[in-house]
Amino acid sequence: MSRKPELRGRAARLARLIPGAGSRAQAARTPFVLLVVLLLGGGLIALLVLNSALSEGSFKLDDLQKDTKSLTDEEQGLQRDIDSYSAPEALQERARELGMMPGGDPAFLNPDGTVKGVPSVAGEQAVSRAVEQSAVQMPLVLLPPEPAAAPSTPPTPEADPAQTTTTPGR
Repeated sequence: MSRKPELRGRAARLARLIPGAGSRAQAARTPFVLLVVLLLGGGLIALLVLNSALSEGSFKLDDLQKDTKSLTDEEQGLQRDIDSYSAPEALQERARELGMMPGGDPAFLNPDGTVKGVPSVAGEQAVSRAVEQSAVQMPLVLLPPEPAAAPSTPPTPEADPAQTTTTPGR
């Protein structure tokens, strides 16, 4: 019977670092390795999902920036149209097309009934032109036709159209 020699000191410490065959340390290492592999795999999958989400957000941001740019261009174009329509020359031309004319000096009516200022009439040519244009633009209204003369005799109860029968072909 051989007995294992008892190790002391440095040899004992070295013997503890080297596990023997079938020791308990081998069995405890397997769950730890599985845990590390699962954590690394989960981390890689999480990074992949995060990267995909960031890429999708980047594409959406790019689309929204393009939409914003096109809508800004459209807004600026519409603002240019508004500015051109509201320019004094354009307003004057449109008023002239509608038959309006520049007014004379205004006169104001005071609360006591007196007139403040001297009213002036627009030029005679402008007034006659306005009358002509208003006559041209005024729609023609026709009177309704007069109703036809009603029969002077009231219908008799004997001549009820529901009771009379007509034969076709006579």
